[in-house]
Order: sequence, then structure tokens, then C-alpha cells
Amino acid sequence: MDKVFSARVDESTLARIGVLARELGKTKKQIIEEAIHLYGEKVAEGRSLDILEHTFGAWKRSESPEETVEKARKTFRESMTRARR
Repeated sequence: MDKVFSARVDESTLARIGVLARELGKTKKQIIEEAIHLYGEKVAEGRSLDILEHTFGAWKRSESPEETVEKARKTFRESMTRARR
């Protein structure tokens, strides 16, 4: 689903988006989306992204796994007790 995005942009930038859209036979929305996609790729090329570092961060905890499990079970038990009242 598309969302509305609002930003104040310089008139020359808006004009350039319009010109590109006409020249390429695309909508302004397509021009903006493709530009952001390409910019993201260009920025990512200069960085080394460790995907595991970003996705496994939830497991870097100061507490032991046993403590995490006990907290989760306690919270679950408490929620079930509240529901019965």
C-alpha cells in the first residue's frame, strides 16, 4: 500500500522531476522511487554491511537464556491470571 509523503522541495528539483518523467515516459512517483533506490544502492556500495550483525542483535543480551525464558514465562502466567479475573 502506498503512503503519502510530504516534503518541501526546491522548485528546480520539482521541475527536474517533471522533465525526467516526461522524457522517460514515467510518473513522477516512479522517478522518485527509482532515484531513492539507486541512491541507496550507491551508498551501500561504499559500505560493508554485516547482515548478521544487524539481524542477530536481539540475541546479544546481558541476561542468560534461562533468565530470558523465565521472564517470558512469568509474563505469560501473569497475563493469563489477569484474563481470568
